[in-house]
Amino acid sequence: MWLSDLKIVEPNNVIERGSVRIENGLIAEIKSEPVLGGHEGDGLTLMPGFIDMHGDMIERELEPRPRVSMPTEIAFRELDRRLAGAGVITAYAAVSFTSGAADGQMRSFEHTGNVIRQLHAVRDQLRVDHRIHARFDITFDNALEVIRSLVEDDTLDLVSLMDHTPGQGQYRNIEKHIDHVAHMRGVSREEAQRHVERKIEDRKQPADVLATTLHLISELCHAADVTLASHDDDTVEKVSLMHSLGVAISEFPVDIVAAKGAHACGLANAMGAPNALRGQSYSGNLSAREAHAAGVLDILASDYHPSSILPAILILAKTDPDGLAGAVRLATANPAKALGLTDRGVIEVGKRADLIIADTHSMGQVITSMRGGEVIYSNGVMQLGRAA
Repeated sequence: MWLSDLKIVEPNNVIERGSVRIENGLIAEIKSEPVLGGHEGDGLTLMPGFIDMHGDMIERELEPRPRVSMPTEIAFRELDRRLAGAGVITAYAAVSFTSGAADGQMRSFEHTGNVIRQLHAVRDQLRVDHRIHARFDITFDNALEVIRSLVEDDTLDLVSLMDHTPGQGQYRNIEKHIDHVAHMRGVSREEAQRHVERKIEDRKQPADVLATTLHLISELCHAADVTLASHDDDTVEKVSLMHSLGVAISEFPVDIVAAKGAHACGLANAMGAPNALRGQSYSGNLSAREAHAAGVLDILASDYHPSSILPAILILAKTDPDGLAGAVRLATANPAKALGLTDRGVIEVGKRADLIIADTHSMGQVITSMRGGEVIYSNGVMQLGRAA
């Protein structure tokens, strides 16, 4: 099957009116001109499918309102539909283990462990290539044994290490964090303050115990070829520690100093597409546009809004030194490299035909999403048959 007359975004180049042939789920040939008899793109843009290494949406689908649980089958199906429509072909579902969560509650060992195993069991039935991104609060009791159990079940693809104790990281401004908790929980500021104080008191493990646990988790993940990420790095010292543990990705660095430190160590800085789209972090931390302007933004992730990825790319393309090709790499080739996905993320002969066709005018719109040459989403603008 030929896709013809498309603006093709290669890793370092844009072909203005080119064509791509798909065969057996792979990119078989690329031409720099339209071909007769192909599916006409009429100037639409062909990009690699997005690789989203951090999306929090699964928890929102499972519990759309506090204490309102939805069946996992419906939640998985709805998430799958949303991602395909946003051009996400490979998705790392971010699920969390947090200290203080009671058995059965969201982010508890029991609940999150079940979600991971259920998603792993049904992902072959879904359209998008779903993978598991387990987020561990380092204060989580028995984190090492939980990770060991999930690794033995071969259900983990990415592990991120985070510390959401108020007073550091993402929540280093305690007063602002108290205001945020009051707003999100719909409670008085006094009640929110008591909640934050309890969270600080709950961090009982001494620093040396946490350090030992981090090193053991690192050894376990590297032995199982599971990628490690850090979360909310806020100092150069924390970045250095994460680097020593073999972390590959720094998610959501809090300020430009930490982002530059991570970049200097060879860590890939990942930030949210909603942040880049809006021009600011909702929590008042580092702007993705500032990181991009400084040359230290490596990866765009959906965070909590997958439809933000395409418009964020188009905004950053206006100032990227490599234009559209450079901005597209943030959601394709760069996460593929950081995550060890050597078969996708670029439009090159021999790579998987994980592709999206998009209208890149204004805020952009995904027209068609393809996984291995098969259409998994279409808004009807282009009618494509099955790939050979």
